[in-house]
Amino acid sequence: MNKTVSTTPYTDQKPGTSGLRKKVPHFQQPNYVENFVQAIFDSLEGFEGETLVVGGDGRYYNREVIQTVLKMAAASGFGRVLVGQGGILSTPAASHVIRKNGAFGGIILSASHNPGGPKEDFGIKYNIGNGGPAPEKITDTIHARTRTITEYHIVEADDLNLDTVGSRQLGDMTVEIIDPVADYAELMESLFDFTALRALFAGGFRMAFDAMHAVTGPYATEILENRLGAPKGTVRNGTPLPDFGGHHPDPNLVHAKALYDEMMAEDAPDFGAASDGDGDRNLIIGRGIFITPSDSLALLAANIHHAPGYSGGISGIARSMPTSGAADRVAAALGIELFETPTGWKFFGNLLDAGRVTICGEESAGTGSNHVREKDGLWAVLLWLNILAVRKLPAKEIVEQHWITYGRNYYTRHDYEAVDTAAANDLMDDLRSRLGGLPGTSVEGLTITSADDFAYHDPVDGSVSEHQGLRIGFSDGSRVVFRLSGTGTSGATLRVYLERLVTQPSRLGLDTQQALADVIAAADTLAGIRSRTGRVAPDVVT
Repeated sequence: MNKTVSTTPYTDQKPGTSGLRKKVPHFQQPNYVENFVQAIFDSLEGFEGETLVVGGDGRYYNREVIQTVLKMAAASGFGRVLVGQGGILSTPAASHVIRKNGAFGGIILSASHNPGGPKEDFGIKYNIGNGGPAPEKITDTIHARTRTITEYHIVEADDLNLDTVGSRQLGDMTVEIIDPVADYAELMESLFDFTALRALFAGGFRMAFDAMHAVTGPYATEILENRLGAPKGTVRNGTPLPDFGGHHPDPNLVHAKALYDEMMAEDAPDFGAASDGDGDRNLIIGRGIFITPSDSLALLAANIHHAPGYSGGISGIARSMPTSGAADRVAAALGIELFETPTGWKFFGNLLDAGRVTICGEESAGTGSNHVREKDGLWAVLLWLNILAVRKLPAKEIVEQHWITYGRNYYTRHDYEAVDTAAANDLMDDLRSRLGGLPGTSVEGLTITSADDFAYHDPVDGSVSEHQGLRIGFSDGSRVVFRLSGTGTSGATLRVYLERLVTQPSRLGLDTQQALADVIAAADTLAGIRSRTGRVAPDVVT
């Protein structure tokens, strides 16, 4: 039977760029989950009898929250819920399930690349019917509702068995436990040349894929090893664990250092890759070369026609503002549109739905296309493999040829994590107040030609998103961007993005940090990073 429970609001339930993220003990407070889920349902209209998709990355507290969501969805009037077996659905797979089944929307339980465990991170986000993250107008409505909520509705019932595929009833609602991998694998097979990929592995091609004990393990094992014939053991750390094996499931050069070291060794595999907690990010490493996410986006866009699902070419490219301009040069060469958006995949949704772009990417290791409305780590890996199979060249040679053709955007991101929130805000506010007076001045030998606080005007729906990052450009084409990240759960993460375009062939093989040394120094001087945060070096360099 349905039950109405009185509750009181929490004041800290404002969704960030990817939903609401807090530590597990925070979510375990009385009614904390229930309040937010009810606020989601109260902010939606017209879902009576409709289908909802629910799943997560398997992190700690995933199963418990799924049971709550199911009982509240039944009380709120949904007719059917599709749930990944064991509570598992990667974020891109959830997007596909929403789209394939014409679902009203979906609730994804994940904190993406953040650590998991009893004291670590958890997250809840809502995706709309196109399969993409809820736009700001919906998340703003959800936040407003969390501040006034007085009750929530739930069905009183025993917990459901999430581990057996099949249908069962929860009140008047049907719950279908589905194979979390099958639909996604079928989609990948429709986009890529699996025959060529089987031949690639049959020919002795060696690959190392680190699933980081996160959600991509079952997907990578089924596709790479079972369907494409990659040797058993190609997928490492392939079993999703609630605490990700005690590791940080962020596929970067710090948390995937073992893979990087292996790929730089003399007897390295031909190709290395990794994905994150919920399966939407990717790390790409060729033998002897780390390929930055910004370069990877540009390279994939330039070569995507080699995959059967994209043989007709692409309509446009979208990148987040902090992502390097490497993709811009590919778009110019192809004569297609290039869109620069704020950080957050939700900003790509309108462009994808309108057919303005085919491929999108963010410097934070997210790449995807119009096949879903989320970034997709394994998709990017498979596209790379398809390109390697067709071009029959090592990844390093493909990258170096690309640099010769388009130039090289030396690019790095410096993260200062868990910075005192007040200090981080003061740094950004002070720099923002000085932007107007910076053009025409010099810092560390570089002349500033532009400085602004990035605002995005959506060309599809006309919405405006302001204060998306501070951009400072220099006369030689170099650039530095400052942002505070919305993906952490404690303190603030100051992210500093630095880049420089080089086209001279003799300068394409420089060390990245050396090539950007004066830009790095200029960023510190401009913002007073050391003096304001007390940090003498970034926590993570990518």
